[in-house]
Amino acid sequence: MSQENKKIAIQETYGPRFQYCWGCGPKNEDGLHMKSYPSESGDECICTVRPDKMYTGGVPKNLFGGMIAMIFDCHGTASAAWFNHRNKNLELTEETVIGRYITARLEINFKKPVPMEEDITVIAKAEEIGERKIIVSMEMHAGGEIRAEAKMVAVGVKDNM
Repeated sequence: MSQENKKIAIQETYGPRFQYCWGCGPKNEDGLHMKSYPSESGDECICTVRPDKMYTGGVPKNLFGGMIAMIFDCHGTASAAWFNHRNKNLELTEETVIGRYITARLEINFKKPVPMEEDITVIAKAEEIGERKIIVSMEMHAGGEIRAEAKMVAVGVKDNM
């Protein structure tokens, strides 16, 4: 596959120290390996996951709220890294080592139960891009409906964090 046709997940461009997150780290053997991708326009980031039945909440076939938060957390920080990268007019390539962001604040509005064992799509947009802080808004979709919304304050970190 040529360079221009290969989709690169944002998490694949994290520096070596930052690739071990349980939710999205490509080098965590026991992790979920979530992947976030910039949209064609670059204005949004998209992540699609299919939770396993082990992540059920109190009601069978509904996703556990902590997993919903984790999905927003991992996708939101990856999205913040992309929005910062794009704001500097940089491309995402296999050689990219993207600046890393962590969650400073995460607010979630749980609107409807999130179903298990089907695709869930999370779409992130940058509301505000500052020197070190990025505000990201996200929607979680499943079955053609918005199931949850989140707003994140993400902050850039140094590689020696």
